[in-house]
Amino acid sequence: MRLGVFLPQMGPVAGPEAISRVARWAEEAGLDGIWVTERTLVPLEPQTPYPAGELPDIYRRSLDPIETLAFVAPQTSRIRLGTSILNLNWYRPVLLARRLATLDLLSNGRLTVGLGQGWSKDEYDVAGTPWTDRGRRFEEALEALKTIWATNPVEFAGDFYEIPASYVELEPVQKPHPPIYMAAYTPAALERTGRLADAWHPVGVPIANVPEMFEVVKAAAERAGRDPASLSLSVRANPSVTEAPLGDDRWDFTGSPDQLASDFARTREAGADELVIDPSADPGVRTADDFLERLELFARLAREAAGAPA
Repeated sequence: MRLGVFLPQMGPVAGPEAISRVARWAEEAGLDGIWVTERTLVPLEPQTPYPAGELPDIYRRSLDPIETLAFVAPQTSRIRLGTSILNLNWYRPVLLARRLATLDLLSNGRLTVGLGQGWSKDEYDVAGTPWTDRGRRFEEALEALKTIWATNPVEFAGDFYEIPASYVELEPVQKPHPPIYMAAYTPAALERTGRLADAWHPVGVPIANVPEMFEVVKAAAERAGRDPASLSLSVRANPSVTEAPLGDDRWDFTGSPDQLASDFARTREAGADELVIDPSADPGVRTADDFLERLELFARLAREAAGAPA
């Protein structure tokens, strides 16, 4: 099971020194990936509720994901750079395709592109993107990205986006494109992942439900004429550690170190090819030192659960 960690990109700890420190530590520690997320604002009166309750305070301050990865790319040489996730519908395909291809080129082919639709109407509004037809818009934007990366000259005509016959001579290093991960939960989104993505990237899904939901993804891939075995399962965990064990009603990835170790082991047993750990919302993380200490603890527990040297 591959292991990735988040950079301190959000909240009061976010800044160049902390980000550089974690990126260098992750590479030196032999981890497989460093990751970022996307959050544009925290509305005072949200139009759509946060799926897990109230938005964490750390979301009030969030560095841009692509620029953050571009910042750490030259400070590392081997570790992969991932987005978990970019909200695809907020971007014009040509502009996003250029930015991501540039990042893949300048990092020598280390980019993993995690994509989703987002859930906040407020963020859609400030991006200037209609709230309606989100699924259709997402699929068309992804088709446009892949077309831009694979053809030259490129021409595209859809219901939402058009590209006149043009040269866009900026291809990613990875062929035909960087790996595409999708965060998906609804039946329609799981089916879309099976048809169009290289990996399913759930967060907040109970570990016990992951295998059954991943079977839905793989069945959709098979119906689309794809090899289900070619799809990866990349689970994102937002762990929070406590000194004493929590009760049976605890959320996955919360509790004592022993409980977290059990959850990491269960994730591997559920078939995960990759585990991505984000300690940003752990209440004990107040400084860059706290962030790194949590990462060191979680990485050790995850490696032990995977049977790898700590």
